[in-house]
Amino acid sequence: MAKLFGTDGIRGKVNTFPLTGDMAFKLGQALGATFQGKNRGKVLIGKDTRSSGYIFEYGIAAGLCSMGTDVFLAGVVPTPAVAHLVRSYAMDIGVVISASHNPAEDNGIKFFDNLGFKLQDDMELSIEESVFSQDSSCAENILPEEVGAVSTINHGSDRYIEFAKCSIGNNSLKGLKIVLDCANGAAYKIGPKVFSELGADVIVCSNNPDGVNINKDCGALHAEKLKDIVMQKKADIGIALDGDADRVIMVDEKGSVLDGDKILAVCGLYMLDNGQLKNNTIVGTVMSNFGFELFLKEKGIKLVRTDVGDKYVIQEMLKSNYNLGGEQAGHIILSDFNSTGDGIVTALQVLSMMQKTGENLSQLTKDLVFLPQILKNVKVREKRPLHEMKDVEKVINDVTSLLKGEGRVLVRYSGTEKKCRIMVEGREHDKVDKFAQMIANEIKNEIGE
Repeated sequence: MAKLFGTDGIRGKVNTFPLTGDMAFKLGQALGATFQGKNRGKVLIGKDTRSSGYIFEYGIAAGLCSMGTDVFLAGVVPTPAVAHLVRSYAMDIGVVISASHNPAEDNGIKFFDNLGFKLQDDMELSIEESVFSQDSSCAENILPEEVGAVSTINHGSDRYIEFAKCSIGNNSLKGLKIVLDCANGAAYKIGPKVFSELGADVIVCSNNPDGVNINKDCGALHAEKLKDIVMQKKADIGIALDGDADRVIMVDEKGSVLDGDKILAVCGLYMLDNGQLKNNTIVGTVMSNFGFELFLKEKGIKLVRTDVGDKYVIQEMLKSNYNLGGEQAGHIILSDFNSTGDGIVTALQVLSMMQKTGENLSQLTKDLVFLPQILKNVKVREKRPLHEMKDVEKVINDVTSLLKGEGRVLVRYSGTEKKCRIMVEGREHDKVDKFAQMIANEIKNEIGE
């Protein structure tokens, strides 16, 4: 059976399997089938600014309606807004149509349960099996008067804005100058409103989506422009969201870029000092910097690692009663507030910490020292098991030996793209970069696109 779901829902090129209108309809029917014999079912759908979003929004809605399920369209809203609105409107399922940080030619579909958490792997597998086993008669038992209806939610954005502001008690941000990069994505309207309504001086960039410019040379993956504007405008902080605003990267007033590990460290230390960090633990992933782990240990904070994927971070947080976790890429989960990565809420928490401590962002991060870490991505034509490629396996083992126990090597395939991701960290930047390139070259030789 073909595989639909990766580490973060379904991803791919638009109009290429599995991201086709036909598949969207079948997914809608498969999802609708889960309500049979229970209740009519209410499903909320949100999307980012990609032009292709309409294909999947309407396809899924049509499939759901054919199975007797009611659909509620929230329009363009961030992924964390969908997680919140599912709870706020007592929906059964939330659907997000977005490929997150990927370019506009990609799109994706991910699902949230009635509590705003991403679906467990077994539920995704059940939907997948239903998609490939169903036939054209799967809706025959639904009478014409039983088909679902489609409604538009008109105030969903306003609800999320108020929810986000309440995460810091609606405390004023007056006196703070913020540069906000909206990635021409789902937060292009909501983001500026949240910060300006709290009184901040907001300079907004990349907030003019045209359907194809989402994430293009902007947002969380491209902080260079944000850094320049922060320095030019003498701002207190730069905030870069990604296409669906579930991740955030920051720039301090001196132009230093903060990835997810550094943001987690800032939040974790503040929460520890204020008795808010449950079990004195932060949940990260196998990608979290080893220097980050050593730093936390010195401060009396334990780091628990999971597989890559924010849903695995959240699962560990739920299982062991932790309230802070995230990924180096900028997914930060503050479970006291939301059930998924939330770029806007995370930024608000950091701004609140700056105000309460009286320290700027560079002061909050002054003690952070991480190991040099190099990340390289290689486009591949196939995802062949690494152990089957002897030359690749040899160079990985050679690099591991050369690091002499003072660094790490992690080579894995992306769960959302046809790429192999190489991470090498160690004491010396130049050596680490050289080692990572050695591995990348060998993978290119074997399975490069």
